[in-house]
Formats: sequence, structure tokens, C-alpha cells
Amino acid sequence: MAAHPLRGRTAIVGIGSAGCGEAHGRSATELMAEASLAAIADAGLKLSDIDGICAATSTHAFPTLTVAEYLGIKPHFFDGTNVGGSSFEMHVLQAALALDAGLCNAVLICYGSNQRTAGGKLVSMSEPQWHESAYEPRHPITGYALATSRHMHEFGTTREQLADIAVAARAWANLNPAAFARGPLTRADVLAARMVSDPLTTRDCCLVTDGGGACVMVRADRARDLAKKPVYFLGTGGAHSHRSITQMADLTTTVAVESGQRAFAMAGLKQSDVDLLMLYDAFTITTLLFLEDLGFCPKGEGGRFVADGAIAPGGKLAVNTSGGGLSCVHPGMYGMFLIIEAVTQLRGAAGERQLKQCDVALCHGNGGTLSSQVTALFGSAATL
Repeated sequence: MAAHPLRGRTAIVGIGSAGCGEAHGRSATELMAEASLAAIADAGLKLSDIDGICAATSTHAFPTLTVAEYLGIKPHFFDGTNVGGSSFEMHVLQAALALDAGLCNAVLICYGSNQRTAGGKLVSMSEPQWHESAYEPRHPITGYALATSRHMHEFGTTREQLADIAVAARAWANLNPAAFARGPLTRADVLAARMVSDPLTTRDCCLVTDGGGACVMVRADRARDLAKKPVYFLGTGGAHSHRSITQMADLTTTVAVESGQRAFAMAGLKQSDVDLLMLYDAFTITTLLFLEDLGFCPKGEGGRFVADGAIAPGGKLAVNTSGGGLSCVHPGMYGMFLIIEAVTQLRGAAGERQLKQCDVALCHGNGGTLSSQVTALFGSAATL
């Protein structure tokens, strides 16, 4: 399989986070800036080295303007594309294109949210759609509950199988000192938790936390001379399908089918090459859908695939090793934190949860209500 010429030409060289959990008294802008400065320092660069910015948030109308002014950067390249939580996987592609074209030399990709301490409820910032509002849905949970119910009806997926996804995430989080939710969690705990939108309980839903996250990308030739082990960009694919859940053609199949195929083709890789899957787990159903749609198990087999610890530590496939959005951190738009964990694992710096073999990581971002899907593949130097 021939890879795209952009494969391996750029790399992530710095990552940073700030205020993940509860960040009392700090604004979304402050958290975005703190994470950015941490990522720049992690790369061994100076603030003055940054001449490109990509950013998206739920609270800033013009995020690149905000972060540039706050940090004192006058960028040569900037991109504020916002397609929800998958924005940052798309920003990686935009940054790679700009770097490869010589439009800039170091791109900061960043995000910040204080949603927990500012409000503390899992409610989408998205406006209700006119064809849904008459039914008084709770955004975004109602849409994901619809997809869950349909998958259960069509394929026999059970609440117990979905619960195993939450239990696996917690098992990974228990190996991560930075995870917000740690401690015992059983299948029975998930099933007995308060129902939010049938069939999803509170334990089927992601955390509501604060947090800032950032990474820095440069061209590969420069990356080799910087402080930390580079993590190379191998490929990205994106796809849109709808804005309103009522317009989703099939509630059991997302356009991750398309984004994944494009990313794998660009990277010249296949599913069996992937050591780590970082999947946007806003709800237990999303992990299941993306495992199917990205080709890691057949459609309809996701429930059986994840059952009984298959994606937990020691299982057959490493999925969401940080604890994911279900147990580690979820400050609204989660896609940046997928990248941070992938880089940590590819560097071999994940401590107790470090995978024995990790040369290829897949990050899959989801935006809207299963609306935008972006898949990104990253690799160690061994993949070049």
C-alpha cells in the first residue's frame, strides 16, 4: 500500500496539559495558555519560536485571535476550524500541510475549557435543531442514546457489554495518576447507576471536567534535534455526515468508516499495524461504534468484541490507555487529549500503563452528535 508523500514529514515534539479535573478560579483562556506554554517547554522551544496556531473551543468565537493575543504571538499561519471534538485531529493535518509548504516553522495546537467549575453539566453547547426541539431532547445525550438503542435492537448488543467499556476505561485510569476518576468500578456499578437517557446511565457518560491541552508540531528534520523523542504524523482522514441526529442515515454506522479508510490509505497502514487505539469515548456506545467502523471488528460484533476485559489492561487490544473521557478527563471537546496520550505512549513515557509495544497509535475524534469523524495515525521513528 503506497503511502502519501506527507507521511512522516512532520512530527509532534511537545505536549502539555493544565487544570485537568477541577481548575477553580481559572478561565478557559488561562487553561489554554498554560497548556500551550507547557507544550512549548516540553518541546525545548521558546514562545518566540511559534509562528503557527490552530485552536478550537466551545467558548471562544475567535480562538486563534484569543490565544495569539494572550500569549503575544503574531502567527504566520492560523486555523480555527471547529467541527467539534474532532477538530484537533483535523488541525494536525492542517498544521502538517502548512509546515510542509514552508508557511510556518512551529505550530501550536491548543484547547482550553473550564466547563466543570463554570457550569458542571454534560450539556452540549450546540444549539437544538428545529426538527428535534419539539421532543425536548437533552443535548447531546439523547442522540447518543438513540444510537445505542438502535444498535441494541439491530445487533443484540447488551447493557452489560456497554458497561464493560466503562469498566475497562476505569481499569486504565487506575494506572494513571493524572486521571480524574479512579477507584473500583464494576459492571454492576455501571448498570445500577442513575439512568440519564435510556439506555445510558451516568457511568455510560463521559466525565465533566476542566482542562487545557496542547501540542507543538514541526518539520521532521527539525524534530530530530529537539528535546524529546519525536512522534511522527503518518496520516489523517475526515468525514462529515449530518448536523442533526435526525438526519443521520444509519444510527449504527458513522462516517468513521470513511475517515478511517482515508487515514489508513494516507499512512500506508492497516488495522493490524496499530498498537494503540485512542477513541473518543464521550459515551460507551462511541467506543463500540468506532471499533466497528474503523475496521477492528465487524459491524454488529462490537458488543461481543469488548466483553469481559478485552480492551482493559492485559486484554487483546489496548484502547484508551489514559482512562479516556469516561474516567480520565473530558473538558467538553476531548480530541486534544487523545493526541496527548498517544504521544505519551509512543514516547514510552506512560509509566505503569505503558504498553510493551507501541510504534503506531490511532486517534479518532468525534464531533457534534456522531456528526464529524476524523482519524489520525501517528508513529515512532521505527515507522519511517
